[in-house]
Formats: sequence, C-alpha cells, structure tokens
Amino acid sequence: MRSTTARPANVHQARLLRLLRDLGPQSRVALGGQVELSRSKLAFEVDRLLETGLVVPDGLAASRGGRRSHTVRIAPSLRFLGVDIGATSVDVAVTNAELDVLGHLAEPLDVREGPVAVFERVLALVGKLRETVPAEHFDGAGIGVPGPVRFPEGVPVAPPIMPGWNGFPVREAMSQELGCPVLVDNDVNLMALGEQQAGVARSVRDFLCLKLGTGIGCGIVVGGEVHRGVTGSAGDIGHIQVDPEGPRCSCGNDGCLEAYFGGNALVRDATAFAQSGRSAELAGRLESAGRLTAEDVSAAAAAGDAAALDLIRCGGQRTGQVIAGLVSFFNPGLVVVGGGLTGLGHNLLASIRTQVYRQSLPLATGNLPIVLGELGQVAGVVGAARLISDHVFSPA
Repeated sequence: MRSTTARPANVHQARLLRLLRDLGPQSRVALGGQVELSRSKLAFEVDRLLETGLVVPDGLAASRGGRRSHTVRIAPSLRFLGVDIGATSVDVAVTNAELDVLGHLAEPLDVREGPVAVFERVLALVGKLRETVPAEHFDGAGIGVPGPVRFPEGVPVAPPIMPGWNGFPVREAMSQELGCPVLVDNDVNLMALGEQQAGVARSVRDFLCLKLGTGIGCGIVVGGEVHRGVTGSAGDIGHIQVDPEGPRCSCGNDGCLEAYFGGNALVRDATAFAQSGRSAELAGRLESAGRLTAEDVSAAAAAGDAAALDLIRCGGQRTGQVIAGLVSFFNPGLVVVGGGLTGLGHNLLASIRTQVYRQSLPLATGNLPIVLGELGQVAGVVGAARLISDHVFSPA
C-alpha cells in the first residue's frame, strides 16, 4: 500500500507538528507558549491539522483554573522506517511519529556485496518487522550508508569502502520499493541526529558526533542543523592524514586516520602482535578462533594485556589528534563518541580526551564534554526516522 500522508500547509503547521513530535501531547495553551501566533491563528492552524488527520484529539489537559483546555497529539498511526547500513551490519527499525522505536532488527551484512544484494536483505528485514509491528504502510523512510552522499539526489558518491555503490540511485529505488518518501544520508550524520533527538546531545546546538567503526566519520551539527558541505563529504575525518609515512588507506592515500585505527586496521595490528609473540593473550585467541576481532582486543585489554592496551591507547591518541584540530577550528559545545569501537572501553575514551585537552587551546576545551553516545546501536535508525520526519513535517 502506498503512503498518502498529508503534509503541513505552511511553516506554522510544520512547527506545530515538530513540537508535538518532540514534546508529546500538548494542550493548545502549552503550544501557544512555544510559538509566536495569536490565539485565533493558533486555533485555526491546529484545526486544519486535525482535519488532515496529522493531529488527533487527546483528551483534556490538567486544569489550571477556569475552563480546561483540550490536548492534541500527533497521529499515533503514523509510521517511519529507519535503515542504518554499516560496513559490516544493518539495523532496521519502525518508529511512530514521536520517534519511539516500535520494533528493531539487526544482522551482520557486508556492504561490499553491493546495493542490490544489500537492499534485498533490508527489504527482507522490513518484512519481518511488519510481522510484529503494525505498519500497513510507511509515511517515510530514512536510510544511512557508510560513505559520502549527494544529499538532494540520495546518491552515494565515490564511497571508499562501498565498491559498486557509486552513483546508485538509493533514494529513487527505495522510494519505489517502499511506496513512500525516502531520504538518504551518511550514517554518521544520522547518528548525530539520533543523539540530538533522543540522546546525549538533546540540549546542544553545536556539536561533533564521532563514529568509530570499520570506517571513521564525524557528524557536524551547527545551530541545530547537520552540516553536509557542498558535495556531501563534510565530516569524512577518517581520511585526514595523521602520518605521511603511515600505512596505505582504502582511499588510496597514505597515513589516514582510518588506516591507523579503523576496525580493519585494529584487527590488522592485533593480528601482527599475536603472530610476533608480543601478546600471548591475543595469540591464544587467534589460535582458538583463526581470526581476531575488535572484541578480542577489548577482552585482552580487560584481562590486562599490555599490547592490547597499547593498541587502544595509540588509536585513541591518533583519533584525539584529529579531533583536537576540529575542536580548535569549530569550537563545539560537545563531542559525542559512538560506533562499534567504543566497545573497547574506557581506555579509548580516556586516551581521546587526554589528547584533545592536551593539544587544543584551553579556551576551546575549558567546558567541553567528550562523552559516549547514549543510544548505542539504535542511534542511526532513530536519526534516520528524525531525518525523514523533518521532511514529512515540512510544507509540501
């Protein structure tokens, strides 16, 4: 069934919808305190939203003396789909209009299989979700991919770790499959939106959101809005050079941050430590499983293995080196750290913090929190739902 969701008729209705999304059910009096509209104009716009079905009555508000006000809420039947495609996994979730996650599935996936195979898997997961979550249709879908995206068209552009994806019309293809509006963005931008919507960055308008995984990227939020740059490549910090004599990166350059501390680089160095005898703990894990993972490095560090701890601390220092430059340039109010490699534990965050506080000027870091994200694995899908709801809750 194709979505026929109404759209707000003007900026006032769009503002009201986003307030109801973010604040939950509100009385007309409470809404009036949030928007600069006369009482009659507010009543008119709310009534128009009630007529479209985007907003529904929600009973009587608590009494403040005198006549009690009726509350309204955003239509509980609205459904958004969030898809977060990473290098090695995919998360799919369905939310309501208030962006509460109603159902969530995840499974391993290799993005190098190409867009056709990946989206077959995505649609299969969507089908499974529909078996448990009431969703006859979707009112919109947001999709994140681990590479640069030309945002207006929803097309990946020369993504270094996504062979076969360059120029693939993700937005157009998935809109036809799902029968609803679709927006596509870089996965770390969606993580930033998720943390802004329901995580640690709820009250912050200027912040950086760092994703440490197979790749390394940074969401940049300025004045409450994601900054994507002219061609969609803003925040691609994994390909900032930290050592011109360093190892070759997947992008073709030498010494990029990602070549030092992305997920593949960490496994490469851990394997070398195991094979050289530098780490008995990692050597035992390699012999037992035949290969190492970031989880093995984390477990070895937790067991007190000096070599594993060195890998984490060195990676944190390299990452902090890049973040320190960004902090000095951008002067954010918060740095959020997320992604799979945060499972390496407190030593990683401590190393990043130490390097940033040491290298950046005190004026930029004096009141700068550097913290782990709150939403974990669902940050991307919540951000995807936020992205598409912003689109649906804006004038047609």
